[in-house]
Amino acid sequence: MLRKPLAFLKKDFLMEISYRFSFVLQFASIFFSVVLFYFVGQLLGEAPSVQRSISEYGGDYFSFVLIGIAFQNFLSVGLGSFSNNIRAEQMIGTLEAMLVSPTRLPTIVLSSSQWSFAFTSIRVGAYLLLGGLFFGVSFGGARVLPALTALVLTVVAFSSLGIISASFIMIFKKGDPIAWAISTSSTLLGGVYYPITILPDWLQIASYAFPITYALRAIRLSLLQGQGFSQVGGDLGALVIFSAITLPISLLIFRFAVRRAKRDGSLAYY
Repeated sequence: MLRKPLAFLKKDFLMEISYRFSFVLQFASIFFSVVLFYFVGQLLGEAPSVQRSISEYGGDYFSFVLIGIAFQNFLSVGLGSFSNNIRAEQMIGTLEAMLVSPTRLPTIVLSSSQWSFAFTSIRVGAYLLLGGLFFGVSFGGARVLPALTALVLTVVAFSSLGIISASFIMIFKKGDPIAWAISTSSTLLGGVYYPITILPDWLQIASYAFPITYALRAIRLSLLQGQGFSQVGGDLGALVIFSAITLPISLLIFRFAVRRAKRDGSLAYY
């Protein structure tokens, strides 16, 4: 049952570490991002308006934004990994061979991106480790289990959107507006760099249409304020509903995209 997913994971891991310099640079970029926002936090941290707006999360802007920029990585990989991997398999001519093999479609779709999510988890851990060890972010009272639950639901929700994006790529081959629209809107409205409470009322209402809003709130409250399931249950429930609706829909859309590409004879090229 696990043999095929592990084979995908091994293939992608070997491919990633073959580009050693790129591998190292990705972690260097994490360090520079953390340093950049640390000094931004030093600039803004003493402003009373800033402390009031993020008082729910402890009042420290750097801790607030560190969680945002770290876990935004899951939004990026969820939206982009499926379409990028499908494009790569089309370009090297292996997608059609995989889809006509006995391997089930959900196994191909999910396994093709599992390394991206695994590596993103390592990147997120690096963000949190740097913040905790060198920049004074306190995770002493963190409630890990609610945060992990929120993380799993976040990955499912973002992956559903990514599968829809990949379906668009498979049919139209290029120009994917879905990933762009969701990514930019989530960054603007989801509370990555600032709390949604500073937005106009009508934009605050719009922000609740995006799963990242619930995900970041639950993760911040769990890690920074030590709140448990009873406090973040509403946000987790919203993520469950969002995932339960979008995941089966996204797989149906992807099946339609595969059938359409097969019928058009365009499955093997990008």
